[in-house]
Amino acid sequence: MKVPFLDLSISHAQVREDIDAAIQRVIASSHFIMGPELDAFEAEFAAYCGARYCVGVGNGLEALHLLLRAYDIGPGDEVIVPSNTFIATWLAVTQAGATPIPVEPDEHTHNLAPDRIEQAITPRTAAIIPVHLYGRPAAMAPINAIAQKHGLVVIEDAAQAQGATYQRQRVGSLGHAAATSFYPGKNLGALGDGGAVLTSDRAIADKVRLLRNYGSTQKYHHQIAGYNSRLDELQAAVLRVKLAKLDDWNEQRRAVAQLYTQQLQGTGLILPTVADDIEPVWHVYVIRSQQRDMLQAKLASKGIGTIIHYPIPPHRQQCYASLAYEGLPLSELLASQILSLPMFPGLSAEQIGFVVDSIAESQH
Repeated sequence: MKVPFLDLSISHAQVREDIDAAIQRVIASSHFIMGPELDAFEAEFAAYCGARYCVGVGNGLEALHLLLRAYDIGPGDEVIVPSNTFIATWLAVTQAGATPIPVEPDEHTHNLAPDRIEQAITPRTAAIIPVHLYGRPAAMAPINAIAQKHGLVVIEDAAQAQGATYQRQRVGSLGHAAATSFYPGKNLGALGDGGAVLTSDRAIADKVRLLRNYGSTQKYHHQIAGYNSRLDELQAAVLRVKLAKLDDWNEQRRAVAQLYTQQLQGTGLILPTVADDIEPVWHVYVIRSQQRDMLQAKLASKGIGTIIHYPIPPHRQQCYASLAYEGLPLSELLASQILSLPMFPGLSAEQIGFVVDSIAESQH
């Protein structure tokens, strides 16, 4: 039996006719950039997330970067980021000209640890970017309390968590603003790159709209030096179709995660934990093993796909060597032990059982 890490064909087959119709609708309109499909998707996704405004942009990294620019965060500023995250979180900060200040995660959730944040705050700190890693919301209440105490902006990196909730409130509406990604493998994925900003602050939404479109609200009139970062009509139309299925697909992911958690008990692996006040959407299901590389090789030999999210922490990447960060042992430990198991809507109970049995065999 082959079990891929990710198979998008199952979910795409469920909406193929609707996607085809959406694409044909855009082609017939001959309106491909910043048209009615984008307007409709922005309104629908904002409502879904519980935010007043959504601004579609080119990708998740640019969503983060444009938000930092909208808040006038740049050279001379510091931004607190998780030490354990995909590098895009850090890249947005350095692209804005600010300095990323890494804070170690909570060992159980792998998310930014609130009790480590205050010791990293300096007079130059301007913002905190908590990441809802793996589709599990970060501990936003204490993070927001710290930010309010110190007058900091909170920007959620919600790229992996569309539809997840914290204290019954959806991510994307838990801080001052949020950035998300519609990379094809995300829970809400486009058929190419895409991203969005979410906020209930009209001034910030307007500033991001200005920044994404060459600094212009009127053609050939440029108020500021902006960028070209726009979610196109085709992707917006596809995302509208998929948004209607997102809750169902997330429920299927939760069912997969529940089976993994039940059936992997007693294997010696460290399994994901879920706090009572969150409802994850399981973008990935991450286990920890002290023999991770051997386990991954054995699963591969049986045709089971796995991925490491992420094998090299940002502070150990060559592009950040000049910052010379030290003293981040937990993120390095996680990077040496974590392994993401197959996870996608439509993953069958038989496939899950095969993965579990293969893991059990590899432990002996």
